[in-house]
Amino acid sequence: MHYILRLSYNGAPFSGYQVQPGQPTVQETLEKALSTLLKEPVSIIGAGRTDTGVNAVGYAVSFDGPALAANGAKDFSCKLNAILPREIRVHSLEEAPADFHARFSARRREYTYFIHRKKDPFVDRFSYLYTFPSLDVEAMNEAARALLGTHDFSCFEKTGSSNKTSVCTVFEAHWEKYTPTHVSLLGYPCDGGDYLYFRISADRFLRNMVRAVVGTLLEVGRGRRTAGSVAALIGSGTRSDAGESVPGHALFLSGVDY
Repeated sequence: MHYILRLSYNGAPFSGYQVQPGQPTVQETLEKALSTLLKEPVSIIGAGRTDTGVNAVGYAVSFDGPALAANGAKDFSCKLNAILPREIRVHSLEEAPADFHARFSARRREYTYFIHRKKDPFVDRFSYLYTFPSLDVEAMNEAARALLGTHDFSCFEKTGSSNKTSVCTVFEAHWEKYTPTHVSLLGYPCDGGDYLYFRISADRFLRNMVRAVVGTLLEVGRGRRTAGSVAALIGSGTRSDAGESVPGHALFLSGVDY
């Protein structure tokens, strides 16, 4: 039988999603748990790679395994959650068409990156503390609009990557202010605009692309480069011309559509 498994994970203890010799990864951890329950070797295919420390919500994997008893998917998911570490949570297991591929069948992927402007002990694990005094969010959103559409995004791609093409189609890219739960429910002191997230969706992403994009847009926000320069960067720039990559702990793969 062919299956699709939906899960979420906290990337902090892992050296990314993909198996790496001698390093803890999400793929290896999940494959070991599945193999233990099914009593046979299991190889999974993920929706995409995530780097060290990067998180995911609603991530999808596909794999082949023996047929489960009637109504066995829910029971199997419960057992799988019981043996997986607390950083990984399985949401659902369903039978999938034979030609379903968690990576190549995906039509759209979405990433969300969180930043906070002042020290906050309650978001620090999953948000990037960025304390530069002035940040022009309007300019950052103007620059983000240059990302929309189909372009060669090699200027944001990690040097040495081996993709056959660096062309991606970006559907959405924008910054928004938000209010965390501990602020709205517990009255944690903050000023308006202390918390921001950046959301971007595309048909595919290059290695390190989102973190490089965020780093570049933050440079626009603090006035180190103009909003209009991002279009020129995409048109003819190299990785060394773009901004520094931001840390991975504040990045979430937040959606995969098929």
